[in-house]
Amino acid sequence: MKIEQIYTGCLAQGAYYIESNGEVAIIDPLREITPYIERLTQHNHTLKYIFETHFHADFVSGHVSLAAKTGAQIIYGPNADTQFEAYNAQDLEVFQVGDCTIQAIHTPGHTLESTCYLLKDAEGNSKALFSGDTLFIGDVGRPDLAQQGLTMTKEDLAGILYDSLRQKVMKLDPSTIIYPAHGAGSACGKKMSSETSDTLGNQLETNYALRADMTKEEFIAEVLDGLGDPPGYFSANVRLNQEGYEDVDTLLSQSNDNYLSPDQFEELANQEHPLMLDVRTVEEFSRAHIPNSIFVGLSGPFAPWVGELIVDVQTSILLITNSKEQYEEARIRLSRVGFDNVLGTLEGGIDAWVATGKEVASLENISPEEFMGAYQGKNILDVRSDSEFSISAIPTAKHIALNKLNLQMDQLSKEDTTYLYCGSGYRSVISCSILKSRGYHNLINVQGGFGALSKLMQ
Repeated sequence: MKIEQIYTGCLAQGAYYIESNGEVAIIDPLREITPYIERLTQHNHTLKYIFETHFHADFVSGHVSLAAKTGAQIIYGPNADTQFEAYNAQDLEVFQVGDCTIQAIHTPGHTLESTCYLLKDAEGNSKALFSGDTLFIGDVGRPDLAQQGLTMTKEDLAGILYDSLRQKVMKLDPSTIIYPAHGAGSACGKKMSSETSDTLGNQLETNYALRADMTKEEFIAEVLDGLGDPPGYFSANVRLNQEGYEDVDTLLSQSNDNYLSPDQFEELANQEHPLMLDVRTVEEFSRAHIPNSIFVGLSGPFAPWVGELIVDVQTSILLITNSKEQYEEARIRLSRVGFDNVLGTLEGGIDAWVATGKEVASLENISPEEFMGAYQGKNILDVRSDSEFSISAIPTAKHIALNKLNLQMDQLSKEDTTYLYCGSGYRSVISCSILKSRGYHNLINVQGGFGALSKLMQ
């Protein structure tokens, strides 16, 4: 028996490849299924089951494409209503994979169909629990993502999650390894660890939500405390996972010829009014970018921020990239969160744009040392999260978290110069690009963000 965790840092998401005696089960696969197909082919394995822990909100799963290409059966827990062929496991139903078994344990709360899968070896010993968004390392899943069409509140769902954890998960063998669907950086929880697995026994000792003496009322209050609004694109991803989607390989093959000359790019931008999305580095965007383009660099949590800020997965997108490889990477990452309407990319990148004499813009940066020597009396905007700002900040800074900037930018002056910082310099450049596209041009980005500033403040 072999367990392989396939972790995607951009989404902080874990998929799992479980093999026993040549048979395989895959849990919560990503939309691009090539890595799984390659493993199956290389080792001459047979994919028997595709287990889904729930209808994911933060990414598009690969279950539909993987089933179509392999003939494997898609398994959901109870209450999962799909528009494609899938099997709904009963609570505690057992599935054979080679010499091991996988038992479905219905654990509603995060969503009503949420189900964990318990892996046992040939002797019946519990080895691993694939806990989806029911239990994370250091946290539990947020209970406010499954309210569409439901009469119950997030408090109701939190209470159901409390029961699921205590009646089912916490009673398992403490030596069982917990493999969650997400780690730190995901919007599906708030206190997730950077660790991607742990024993149940250790979680019983360290996870705030699993305290033995915790009442249901305390659990509901603590799980919901400080929980911000879910990203706007989540509902669209749930729908795609429930209804189905276009195969990503087909989608990508259709975009092979979408390399646009500067004139074609400009004409399409003027006619279609798409979002111009620049995925290069912070430094490259600062030096030169197309006016009104929005920066979200591939070097950071690209897909979640695109989803958070753009929201509408039907949005038409023109990409600004440096290479064919970067274009393909951006297309794949966009598809992971359901953004399929990419019109093309600028062939030759920004250099080709500049060579034609077309207009470019730049972003002024200031070093943390220069900022510390000159920030007194200046307009300063902190775009970090609410929790980051509450811990420590520049005393005179105004705070608007990046995910709220589109709704609150009218609080800023277009005439006065504003200095922006985040944690490292990534989110502040995104913020600058959004503000510049809305007519705020007197902006200066603080390089290195609060991480660099805090060292100088010590």
